[in-house]
Amino acid sequence: MTVRTTRRVFLSAATLMAAAVAATACGSPQETANGGGDGAAPVKVGLVYSQSGALASYGKQYIEGFKAGLDHATKGTGKVGGRTIELTEVDDAGDPAKAVSAAKDLIGKGVKILAGSTASGVALQVAPIAAQNKVLFISGPAATDGVTGVNKYTFRSGRQSYQDVVTAKSFIGDAAGKKVVVFAQDSAFGKSNEAAVKAVIGGAGATVTSVLAPASATDFTPFASQLSAAKPDLLFVAWAGTTAPAMWQTLDQQGVLSSTTVVTGLDIRASWPTFGAAGSKISFLSHYFDGASDTEAAKAAKAKIPGGVLDLFHPDGFAAAQMIVRAVEQGGDDVEKMVTALEGWSFDGVKGKMTIRAEDHALLQPMFQAKLTGTGTALTAEAQKTLTGDETAPPAVAMKG
Repeated sequence: MTVRTTRRVFLSAATLMAAAVAATACGSPQETANGGGDGAAPVKVGLVYSQSGALASYGKQYIEGFKAGLDHATKGTGKVGGRTIELTEVDDAGDPAKAVSAAKDLIGKGVKILAGSTASGVALQVAPIAAQNKVLFISGPAATDGVTGVNKYTFRSGRQSYQDVVTAKSFIGDAAGKKVVVFAQDSAFGKSNEAAVKAVIGGAGATVTSVLAPASATDFTPFASQLSAAKPDLLFVAWAGTTAPAMWQTLDQQGVLSSTTVVTGLDIRASWPTFGAAGSKISFLSHYFDGASDTEAAKAAKAKIPGGVLDLFHPDGFAAAQMIVRAVEQGGDDVEKMVTALEGWSFDGVKGKMTIRAEDHALLQPMFQAKLTGTGTALTAEAQKTLTGDETAPPAVAMKG
């Protein structure tokens, strides 16, 4: 578990990140009077996310977005109410046990704000710790629906799986009477996608069936034949791992991609070449990609992100920083007031208008339909349609704790 602690007033983007986080705990003297705490003391904030492990690339985008978001939210000052920040970053490597240990350690050191959680399994384990200790927790790229409504101290700065599947549904319009087939690996990942499609699209009136391939499969011709024979109105593909290029090539060669609407999620840019020649024949549901929006926040993020190109999880980090600054400005060191300040709050994020639903802390946000053009490493994503936060809003759930 890697830990990096910084104590100083930040002037750079990284500094701003810390400063804004510091801002997290307290605000101006007046805000301190409202929220409690020492207005001159640093704010302790912990970021627990994947710096290493399978999701390290996601974690890298998250922290880059976070730094850019703090710079933007603090107007380049790196301060909230004049307070400095004490920021501790911890690598959980995507391991829930490491994340829980880190969260407990940080809380023991006086941290009242936790953020991060690149992996869903991590978020679901850290959320109860936040509730037990009454600290603010803002989950990041973790997409599991279970984070929404898990407890009053837990929020999220990214999207959730329901919003992905609703975006997929938008490709066929009214789902009533439509035939949908899920093609996925016979794994926990594949089955979770199968369950989500049945709940969301099946719940809207479609008939949903599935074709599950063993994770060890390398010959996809038999599966392509099954998919062609099914003649679905929508084929939803959920795939992960090194066999993806062969799978997509087979579906393309067997005519599956040209016979129906095939939808899958658009992952980070580095993964796009895996689609090969099939890329231009697939319809993509997208959380975010560079160029999907032209908001002021997106422009601010591009100006600070190394290379100036935004990717899938930059908005999650950016939004987390905006939420932290809001919480500190309004709540000082009082976590209960931080929670109240975030509930029902609408703000302009990288993606567009974002709203934190008060009753369950779902983050209502735009989602995108996208297409890829070009070939190989020169692929470019283009937005075909933007769905509003209201159009992709998950059903409200009762707050569990």
